Amino acid sequence: MDTRTGLPVVGMVGGGQLARMTHQAAIALGQSLRVLSESPDDSAALVAADVRIGTHTDLAALREFAKGCDAVTFDHEHVPTEHIATLAAEGVKIYPGADAILYAQDKQQMRERLSALGAPVPRWRPVTSVEDITAFAAEQEAAGQGWPVVAKAVRGGYDGRGVWMLDGPGAAAELVATGTALIVEERVPLRRELAALVARSPFGQVAAYPVVETVQQNGICVEVLAPAPGLSEALAVEAQQLAIDLANALGVVGLLAVELFETEAGIVVNELAMRPHNSGHWTIEGARTSQFEQHLRAVLDYPMGETSLTAPAVVMANVLGGEPGGMSIDERLHHLFAADPGARVHLYGKQVRPGRKIGHVTVLGDDMTAVRARAVRAARWLQEGKE
Repeated sequence: MDTRTGLPVVGMVGGGQLARMTHQAAIALGQSLRVLSESPDDSAALVAADVRIGTHTDLAALREFAKGCDAVTFDHEHVPTEHIATLAAEGVKIYPGADAILYAQDKQQMRERLSALGAPVPRWRPVTSVEDITAFAAEQEAAGQGWPVVAKAVRGGYDGRGVWMLDGPGAAAELVATGTALIVEERVPLRRELAALVARSPFGQVAAYPVVETVQQNGICVEVLAPAPGLSEALAVEAQQLAIDLANALGVVGLLAVELFETEAGIVVNELAMRPHNSGHWTIEGARTSQFEQHLRAVLDYPMGETSLTAPAVVMANVLGGEPGGMSIDERLHHLFAADPGARVHLYGKQVRPGRKIGHVTVLGDDMTAVRARAVRAARWLQEGKE
């Protein structure tokens, strides 16, 4: 408890943009957010008042960081589960717990658990050799698919990293030779990608956001459309219920993002994330309660906030780093605000590198096509300095 305010202190391990935006939500609630950051130049460390420098793999640093926190949570899923379990055993309220976050860290464990729960998942198999992968492809061929198959690193990987499309035994041999622990999955014949975001408290209250469509390019999410255009009410409810069921079954506390494939046969679970998520950034302006405030409410066991949309159509477009040169980002902001005063810009204070997420833009309106065009145009302008 912060003796100056009489309100809770939440510790967030990780100093990236998710912690930065959670800090913004904490301000409105009067709460104090403490950040464990690896560098004083990290996104959240640039704005938060209470920053501790340390690494998420250092148990001693985590112990010291947790002192005086009413709850501890994460802006990424890379804290070792044994450290999370140790802190919980020592009385730290740390969410999500080790038993839950395992399924966001380890894709094999996640697939095994979801399969046991009867959740819709792609056909998959753990593999250790080229022969294993070839046998899986042969089974796929018998089912009418065959090569290519999708290989995923069991641990690590995001924004397209740690995922490989294997078109034959040669590519499989090259990957196996790296020694990476792998699973393989069928290449799902998807119509599009969706995401269902829910929050769950220790008490067990849950809140579900409208299901969104996510648009990927080169493995990176570039747009989020809320609500998912043309999604039937039945399938939207099914996706929300699936996310709620998984949050309950896995014991998640905080945000759970369930990344989904929409296919002709229905929905299939692709990935899980147990933290605020890129697919929910639109909620800052586009929902009655942002995902960042909701995450704070959840880990503090507050009642959940309303999740309804604030406009009929909301689009978030990620701002990626462009090539060096051209006008400064400040000049680009001037031009963007003059051209579209309604565009809401969030920049993360990151050094610009080509392809790196450095911010996002959110646009609200009545017509999804028009709103999407504005959001894409705004993000492109901030990236390239031109229409």
